[in-house]
Amino acid sequence: MEFKTDIEIAQSCEMEPITSIAERASVDEKYLEQYGKYKAKVDPALISDSDRPNGKLILVTAITPTPAGEGKTTTTIGLADGLRRIGKNVTVALREPSLGPVFGVKGGAAGGGYAQVVPMEDINLHFTGDFHAIGAANNLLAAMLDNHIQQGNELGIDVRRITWKRCVDMNDRQLRFIVDGMGGAANGVPREDGFDITVASEIMAVLCLSDSITDLKNRLSRIIVGYTSAGKPVTAGELKAAGAMTALLKDAIKPNLVQTLEGTPAFVHGGPFANIAHGCNSVMATKLALKMGDYTVTEAGFGADLGAEKFFDIKCRKAGIAPDAVVVVATVRALKMHGGKPKSDLAGEDIDSLEKGIPNLLRHVSNVKNVYGLPCVVAVNRFPTDTDKEIEFIIDKCRTLGVNTVLSTVWAEGGRGGEALAREVARLCEEETANFTFSYELDAPIADKIESVVKRVYGGDGISLMPNAKKQIAELESLGFGKLPVCIAKTQYSFSDDPTKLGAPEGFTVTVKNVKVSAGAGFIVVLTGDILTMPGLPKSPAAERIDVDENGKISGLF
Repeated sequence: MEFKTDIEIAQSCEMEPITSIAERASVDEKYLEQYGKYKAKVDPALISDSDRPNGKLILVTAITPTPAGEGKTTTTIGLADGLRRIGKNVTVALREPSLGPVFGVKGGAAGGGYAQVVPMEDINLHFTGDFHAIGAANNLLAAMLDNHIQQGNELGIDVRRITWKRCVDMNDRQLRFIVDGMGGAANGVPREDGFDITVASEIMAVLCLSDSITDLKNRLSRIIVGYTSAGKPVTAGELKAAGAMTALLKDAIKPNLVQTLEGTPAFVHGGPFANIAHGCNSVMATKLALKMGDYTVTEAGFGADLGAEKFFDIKCRKAGIAPDAVVVVATVRALKMHGGKPKSDLAGEDIDSLEKGIPNLLRHVSNVKNVYGLPCVVAVNRFPTDTDKEIEFIIDKCRTLGVNTVLSTVWAEGGRGGEALAREVARLCEEETANFTFSYELDAPIADKIESVVKRVYGGDGISLMPNAKKQIAELESLGFGKLPVCIAKTQYSFSDDPTKLGAPEGFTVTVKNVKVSAGAGFIVVLTGDILTMPGLPKSPAAERIDVDENGKISGLF
């Protein structure tokens, strides 16, 4: 069989007009704003206007990622297509890709093989302009902040305590730490500054957690940009920036509708990273998908200790939703890497490495079942090099936790390769009872909430607060922010804050370096390890291999 790349598969697909997809999703034409023939925005007023009951919500998450890959987004899309193939009315809700990984090392976020959302090139490059609008709103606030200081600084902002950064949706390490306002009095006040990648901007989190334009404006006004010399927070509302920022975001807040290769309606909207932000698509897109389908499949970024934890403890809290079932995605290859096997030597059968690595999967599964109280299934993305003995080993280990394991071949077979998984997910939704709980209570002190996640979800012994973090926590609690959920920024490569600790490490503590409030988003950001909010490009970035021919046909995307 001829091998095709993801982009070749996507470009060979005959897409349906977006009006047909909208009709399949019960989206009336009056709520549809078309962006060309194959994508559209949907007026979120449909959420309250529709009298349809919410469908079942399925979260797809994964083991701790490795360079061998897990295929979480691919599984999400293939599962949705599989549910449709077995007769279910289904929608899918996904994040939008950031240009950082598209041009960097990870690639796009539109799925893979025969389980993709399309038009793949549009989704991975600009899409409907949401990220550009978020960047513009972020940078408008930065410009108004510096202009306020330039024009007399009526609010008394301490230029040494400005917390707001500019942003750009690109991996650009050169912009992490800069000095600006140079060139004399007419060019601003010189100060240290820096850039975040757009997906790490608080504006992204605000957009993804808002449930209306009014809520969006209120959240934007609460954003803290810095502090006065007396320690008083200064907000975007005080800078009179919230109205103009909302105007820039009035279209970006509307969820986008596209389709899978098999014509399943897909709402793709928002895209915070899960290692430095909360890692979920927008509340509006999820609520819209729940209204328009009897089953909604969504995903959260990186492993279940990051994306899923934040989905449960932040998004579900804010949105008032709860999942009915969870899928944990794994591969034999990745579990071998967690067992110490190098990426170059994953092809042969190796039960010893698998036995050393499988505790990583079992901890994630146990967390879903025992910490959060949710029905769970393990989806193993099968590779041709996986042996029956290796697969049976995983099935037996998961069975001890009362969890079934299903093989998935959606990359190669699309929805047909996801039918078995779809049947198990439908069974979980219809026959099992979810007893959903959070991993901590909101009224606990900030340090206790962090420690609860570290102990209950990561499997660590506790936390070590750096002196600066202790001071910041005390200040935030004194300012009235102590009852907010925590959003922990840490490496995606380990349960711990050390990326070299693979598998299911024990006996570790997590070092908390800095703690700050995202008052607009409504959570406390906890910075651990060496976390960068502006990634850099690798030695050989994917951008070197992306091209376009004289007819406008793009190649090299993956």
